[in-house]
Amino acid sequence: MELITERLILRDLNQEDFEAVHAYTSDPENVRYMTWGPYDEAGTRAFLDKIIARQGDTPRTSYVFAITLKESGRLIGHCGIYLTDEGHQAVLGWILHRDYWNRGYMTESVKALLKFGFEGLRLHRICAYCNTENGATSRVMEKCGMRREGAFLKSKRGRPGMDKEWNDEYLYAILAEEWRGDSSSNKAVK
Repeated sequence: MELITERLILRDLNQEDFEAVHAYTSDPENVRYMTWGPYDEAGTRAFLDKIIARQGDTPRTSYVFAITLKESGRLIGHCGIYLTDEGHQAVLGWILHRDYWNRGYMTESVKALLKFGFEGLRLHRICAYCNTENGATSRVMEKCGMRREGAFLKSKRGRPGMDKEWNDEYLYAILAEEWRGDSSSNKAVK
């Protein structure tokens, strides 16, 4: 499966992606706000094996895409949409190699995921979580039209070696009618 944007091709991950994926999943700076990693080679292989195995699920409940540059084919990260609530809702997740931060690639990828979720999967609601200290990810969600719905204190356990045992996180979400721009959309209570 592929999603094509102006500068990117989002496609299913495969075993040939190991080296590129390992380059960012093994980098402590890249996984600073994740609850997993950094991975050694075995960890990256196990991650890829799990993702690839789920591509054959029927019905498919997760779509994890390699983020590749259209011009060169270089893999620079991955992003995913994970269905919950019998397919009516989904959670997004992503990671981008730090050499490609601050270029708009993740915003472009998340917009493609939202379009796929609302048009292709006909979802009602899509959300994403991020560490409260990860301002770049918060900005990506806001640029994509998602709104902050909540802040959760000490809701995610930190991975071994992190500065904190527990981390705070924000929840962002967007409804299908908000994404479409319906004026009748039921706005969140202020």
